[in-house]
Amino acid sequence: MNDGIFKEEWLEKAKVAQSRAYTPYSKFNVGALLITEDDQYIYGANIENAAYPATICAERSALVSAYSNDIKKFKAIVVITDSEEPSSPCGTCRQVMKELCDDDMPVYLANAAGKVIKRSVDDLLPLGFSGKDMEL
Repeated sequence: MNDGIFKEEWLEKAKVAQSRAYTPYSKFNVGALLITEDDQYIYGANIENAAYPATICAERSALVSAYSNDIKKFKAIVVITDSEEPSSPCGTCRQVMKELCDDDMPVYLANAAGKVIKRSVDDLLPLGFSGKDMEL
């Protein structure tokens, strides 16, 4: 991936995030690396729960961590799985990204083999609705 923004080291850092996943039920480890505007790394991993609705995805894990630490400006997010093709975020994660990130923020979807697909938040949730739409 060479789009002038993506850095190869991000893929390795996303793998570190993925290694922190807690997935005793699905065994489907997801890692998210959120890159802040000032190049800090915030790690997220999916954390499962026997009460499935209490499970949190890697993307939301990273964003909640950032906001909890008063970090609100992001350059990009990298999401990695071990699937054959890069996996897209679930609908809930797309909505949370729509709410908390700029619409044009790059979302890099990757697999362990190194394939990377670039999309934007708006690409993943076209015509989405967020608090930005409620501003007067």
